Amino acid sequence: MRTVPRRSFLTASALAGLAALPGCASTPAVRVRRVTSGPKFHWRGYYDKLLFDPQDRLLLTNEVDFQGRSPTLADSIRVGMVDLEDGDRWTELGSTSAWNWQQGCMLQWVPGADDTVAWNDREDGRLVTRLVEVRSGRRRTLPHPFYTFSPDGRMAFAPDFARLDVTRPGYGYATGSDRDIWKLRKAPEDGGIWRMDLASGRQRLVYSFAQAAALPFTGPETAAPKADAVHWFNHLLCNTDGTRLFFLHRWRNPGDRAAFRTRALTMDFDGGRVHVMDPNGGTSHFIWRDPRHVFAWAWHPSHGDRFYLYRDLSDHVEVVGKDVMTANGHNTYVPNTRNEWVLNDTYPQGPDKVQRPYLYHVPSGRKVEIGAYPTDPAIAGKEWRCDTHPSANRAGTAFCFDSVHEEGGRQVYVARIDDLVR
Repeated sequence: MRTVPRRSFLTASALAGLAALPGCASTPAVRVRRVTSGPKFHWRGYYDKLLFDPQDRLLLTNEVDFQGRSPTLADSIRVGMVDLEDGDRWTELGSTSAWNWQQGCMLQWVPGADDTVAWNDREDGRLVTRLVEVRSGRRRTLPHPFYTFSPDGRMAFAPDFARLDVTRPGYGYATGSDRDIWKLRKAPEDGGIWRMDLASGRQRLVYSFAQAAALPFTGPETAAPKADAVHWFNHLLCNTDGTRLFFLHRWRNPGDRAAFRTRALTMDFDGGRVHVMDPNGGTSHFIWRDPRHVFAWAWHPSHGDRFYLYRDLSDHVEVVGKDVMTANGHNTYVPNTRNEWVLNDTYPQGPDKVQRPYLYHVPSGRKVEIGAYPTDPAIAGKEWRCDTHPSANRAGTAFCFDSVHEEGGRQVYVARIDDLVR
């Protein structure tokens, strides 16, 4: 494994209104430091992945040589980890040519394992999963990619990443095609959500595009999928006790001005008991709070676009942070806070395109901003935009995020929040 020399870091001031990072309005009692540096660019995976190791010492990151365009089949990135207790030293674990700007290569620590890292890659023209034990260096390759793991790390689920590259650029893996959505098969029976056993590598299709297309539609009539709609799945996540899977069923109708329509579904791990949790078309980012509840940004007739808490296998829903969390963001619960603290962010706001990671205290309704980070207006809204995607460590004492607010371009930062959430 290749080791890179110590990287520089910056510490945000703990004084209100005093910015120690360029372009960053710091929050009292919060220390922020950059843990990667140029000339190469760095970012992580998605906001809902395990990015810190169980000891909260090693932070997973991706490394790339360029910015500002779509990946091609020929583009590879390095995957590695930052040692937060050894001068932010970066160690390379491998590389991959199966990646995108929003979710990387799904790089994450495997749940239930002390030192196993997983990411997606290509081998002989097909997508595979790489597993590396960082202490021993032992490596395995499984014959199918993954999107999310069960909480015990025994199973993985994945959508069709090649299809996603066409239907939702920035979330799939390059295919070399011209991204013409109407050349895809509309709702094939032999594609959809796959489940893989990590011990054996065996995989099987548990829910197909055809099944989703045939599921009765109960949402707004204007959004209903037509017979010639193109269907796909995105954003899969297992619940906290390993019994149910949440995912988004999306489609596009010919002639529709909307880029896609959405409904949120849950099902058992074998594809049974499919439940339409949100038929209204606005579900975006989400996290399971517990085995029965999903906390998601969505549209609901009660309060419009807001964050809601949905109860699985029922029609029960309640608004969260109605007058405070009024904009879409990447929401998770901070570990070890009894689900009282939410970690979230905003998309670029205002003329300076500022992104704002923040904490929200559910019992009191209090919101605490963790800095204001301008993005490059030239990349805002693009496939290669840099969302902050905040992710907490295992202890709930810090979180990492991505930003382009400094001259070094896309880099990774860590913010300490233990003084706020304790």
